[in-house]
Amino acid sequence: MTLPQVGGFAVDGVMSLDGLTSAQVARARPNVVPRRSSRSLAAIIRANVFTLFNLVIGVLWALILVFGAWQDSVFGLIMVANVLIGVVQELRAKRTLDRLAVVGESPVTVRRDGADRRVPPHEVVLGDLIVLGPGDALLVDGEMIVSAGLEVDESLLTGEADPVRKEPGDPVLSGSFAVAGTGVFRATAVGTDAYAARLAEEASRFHLAHSELRDGVARFIRYITWLVIPIGALLTYSQLSNSADFATAITGAVAGIVTMIPEGLVLTTSIAFAVGVVRLGRRRCLVQELPAIEGLARVDVLCLDKTGTLTAGGMTLDRVVPLREGRPVDDALAALTAADGHPNATARAISDRFPSARWRPLATVPFSSERKWSGADFGPHGVWLLGAPDVLLAPSAPERAQAAELAATGARVLALCRTNRLPDGSRPPASPRTDPITADAHAASHRTDPITADALPEDARTDLSVIGVEEGEPVALVVLKQRVRPDAHETLEYFERQGVSVKIVSGDDPRSVSAIAAGLNVPGADRAVDARTLPDDEDALGEALDAATVFGRVSPQQKRLFVTALRKRGHTVAMTGDGVNDVLALKEADLGIAMGAGSPATKAVAQVVLLDNRFAALPHVVNEGRRVLANIERVSGLFLTKTFYAIVLSLMTGVAGMMFPFTPRHSTLVNAVTIGLPALFLALAPTLERASPGFVPRVLRFAVPAGVICAFAVLLAFRAAAGGALEEQRTAAVLALFLTTWWVLVLVARPLDRWRVALVAAMAGLFALALASPFVREVFELRPGGPHDDLIAVGIALVACAGISIAVKVAGTLRT
Repeated sequence: MTLPQVGGFAVDGVMSLDGLTSAQVARARPNVVPRRSSRSLAAIIRANVFTLFNLVIGVLWALILVFGAWQDSVFGLIMVANVLIGVVQELRAKRTLDRLAVVGESPVTVRRDGADRRVPPHEVVLGDLIVLGPGDALLVDGEMIVSAGLEVDESLLTGEADPVRKEPGDPVLSGSFAVAGTGVFRATAVGTDAYAARLAEEASRFHLAHSELRDGVARFIRYITWLVIPIGALLTYSQLSNSADFATAITGAVAGIVTMIPEGLVLTTSIAFAVGVVRLGRRRCLVQELPAIEGLARVDVLCLDKTGTLTAGGMTLDRVVPLREGRPVDDALAALTAADGHPNATARAISDRFPSARWRPLATVPFSSERKWSGADFGPHGVWLLGAPDVLLAPSAPERAQAAELAATGARVLALCRTNRLPDGSRPPASPRTDPITADAHAASHRTDPITADALPEDARTDLSVIGVEEGEPVALVVLKQRVRPDAHETLEYFERQGVSVKIVSGDDPRSVSAIAAGLNVPGADRAVDARTLPDDEDALGEALDAATVFGRVSPQQKRLFVTALRKRGHTVAMTGDGVNDVLALKEADLGIAMGAGSPATKAVAQVVLLDNRFAALPHVVNEGRRVLANIERVSGLFLTKTFYAIVLSLMTGVAGMMFPFTPRHSTLVNAVTIGLPALFLALAPTLERASPGFVPRVLRFAVPAGVICAFAVLLAFRAAAGGALEEQRTAAVLALFLTTWWVLVLVARPLDRWRVALVAAMAGLFALALASPFVREVFELRPGGPHDDLIAVGIALVACAGISIAVKVAGTLRT
């Protein structure tokens, strides 16, 4: 019998698993998908050039160039600078992200020309044979060819958390990942045709992740845009009706409208985010989603998976404690670990000590975090199981108490058990085991794995004593050492100082987790909780989580429930992990952080990947998020104060039918030294303030009263100098405007350490230098009147500054 061509490799009677040839690979379609880490160059330029602000400012700039003096058109150069800075900063961030994304990609194992090879994801082609093991993410769609107990988690696609067993012929979808067993599938859809790629494209097209900061800035822009239109029209009418000089009227109207627009706020926000990405990139932290920067700042609970986070990757076998005399412990351990085609760190540590396997398995059950054991049937040698002692041993068994004593020292302890029959009472057929890489497909498609999780009775899954001591016999305890990361203690201390609550969650024995945590001086480490005793109700679970710090025997499902319960209690939760058992919790958390050496599945769902696997990088990650969010809130106060004083001035002058108190060139000078230059420094300054909800109300409580008081001060100074020429009146108004907005800068810059004092002093010095320089006075049309007018303007400004301080203090008491 001749079977048809499958995926480009010939099948003749028995399916060949040699994979594609090099020639076939060269002709096949590659798995090329757009990177989600950054926008294209064209998209970056469009986003920075074609904005509503640029349109409005561009029109106003053109009006000034036609009807006004060139000095009044300087604000247009600021628009050009905004575009250039925004494009350059985002391009820098793009290069950093793209470079780190390549480093962070997990290679894929494919079989070509009869040999396995590891290739980058974009080199996978249509028709490739892809080899799967526990933790491997499915990057393309396909059809199963061979399965050896393969279980796939499709929760990211379907929402169903239970792993799905895959058999030959079953379809598999990208976006899922293997949690147990091994297998081979043929790629049937790659690139943008793959399910996960189509899903990501639709998500990015119709949905953006929530960001209070981004939403708040967008809300400001929307409100101001609607205000600019009617107020601008009113102001233009008043200026035209109040001045016989059309050019002067246009100049005054443009001055008010331009000042209302917080054009630098969007730019400063973009720069702060981009610089944050670049800074984290230098520390080998890949930020896969920009809103993650904001999430970093809000974190108040950090859930740590012990293995791979507090402890270094890998383990060493300390000793094997025999429980029965004359049992072939060495042969059983060697055979069990050799039967695992994709060994985890525990299996590798055991196989390093026992490398030579003499038994051949008839069937296997791969390890999974849900079962917490693995097993194999070795025919005449019996069925052997290796897993958690409190899962495999009876509660009353003395061996279980012995295992608990060993675990209390911080070691990882496994129980090795033997039985003469399966827990469901059947004997397996004596069929040879097939390897998923070299087996013939016909045999693989008809073979059975008699030991499966579904074959076990419910009570047998947690206690093998139901089949009798003679048939389920504890044979040995395997003790493994775990290496604590040298930087773990210092990092945990940092989070304690910063008020971030740490929860250590692990699938290991609670006593083992407690010993590790106690060695790191974790508060409450001596009161480790067995997660199997925790309630299922979210409210009760949340109370238990708030009361304790260390949890053992946590299942993958429970990790997700932990995150859900904590978030329900108002916490912002970050979750770290490196194994497939952490994926569900990483996806549910406000911020998922994966280790670079972790499984592809964890890195696929995490927002931040620590490429160097350094737990000590987490403080830098959190600090960067706090820096970005706290500083953007600061500079938002500056920009929106300007917007509100411009709105009030425009309304008052429009209604009163009077000339606007300053020109665009005046606004350019004052804004440069009180907002533009200091905002760039403040946006990039270090800070350890933890962000809290209510960004928009807090900024408005500051900016509205400050802007209104500034507007009245400017108008009073303008009216007080009414006896002089228009240029002298406007100079008095500019003096009052600078002093009040400079005081707003002082309040925003607090706490005033050395560099902030130097910053605000330098801005005052620049303005004083402008007043003292005849050339600058001529360029910016500054013509001081008599000392009387200037002193009145200064006095009005000082009173206004006191009023702003009182208003800000009151606003501070209203914060929640």
